[in-house]
Amino acid sequence: MACRINFPLRCQLDGPILSPTCKTQSIRIHQGKNCPGTHTQSSSIFPLNSSSPNSRFTQISYSNRRRRCLITAMSQTTSDNRSLPDEKMLVFVPPHPLIKHWVSVLRNEQTPCPIFRNAMAELGRLLMYEASRDWLPTVTGEIQSPMGVASVEFIDPREPVAVVPILRAGLALMEYASSILPATKTYHIGISRDEETLQPTIYLNKLPDKFPEGSRVFLVDPMLATGGTIVAALDLIKERGINNKQIKVISAVAAPPALQKLSEKFPGLHIYTGIIDPTVNDKGFIIPGLGDAGDRSFGT
Repeated sequence: MACRINFPLRCQLDGPILSPTCKTQSIRIHQGKNCPGTHTQSSSIFPLNSSSPNSRFTQISYSNRRRRCLITAMSQTTSDNRSLPDEKMLVFVPPHPLIKHWVSVLRNEQTPCPIFRNAMAELGRLLMYEASRDWLPTVTGEIQSPMGVASVEFIDPREPVAVVPILRAGLALMEYASSILPATKTYHIGISRDEETLQPTIYLNKLPDKFPEGSRVFLVDPMLATGGTIVAALDLIKERGINNKQIKVISAVAAPPALQKLSEKFPGLHIYTGIIDPTVNDKGFIIPGLGDAGDRSFGT
């Protein structure tokens, strides 16, 4: 059977489509007091980077029905026929009702540990499904079905996707990865955060010395709060021959401090998250968030 291998590396375009004339949004972070009770979610795609001189802007303040929120964004409409530059970091919030459902289950402080962990795994499966669109290498050819010859397309098993959970909460979010990705390899990174300084410490590194050329990596970290942990993990991966465009970050909840830090250091990175919350408290927890994802996933 003659086959050809395709390596599509296009950005996911479901939901709001990034066309030359579409509206996009660039987040500008204004940190301040906590904004409890406010759940922010707007467009599904947020490119974070400096704005184009050929664009016009209108400031938008996010709010719910009862409280004003402390995140503002700049609404950008491009005035020429150029699409978004490749160097922009994109944050995707897929508007799927099941994603909203599982985020809501995770938020509830009454959710017991087994249900919390299952909800985290279900959310991770949906986010990885969204993130893998037009990103996986495929093999095309022909096979014999019971009724005739059919043209087919399979995920190329010779190039497994690397899934890298950050211990320990990342284990819950990536638990169902193998149910949607036909070929994967799992590498583990253990990073703890000092409760006083909020600085990360790497205690486990099971990454290969070098990733194969062209590898695709899902980096899984449920909570993007201050950004210290995810930045440390990305640095380890990039040291092993992976560039920003080969990595997709999967998270349950993200907050502006982490997104700002990532946009400055990792242009071209794509992040898929269940929701973006408005702020982080002085202990490094996302508000309103969902608490300590590791403790609630494993009951310890």
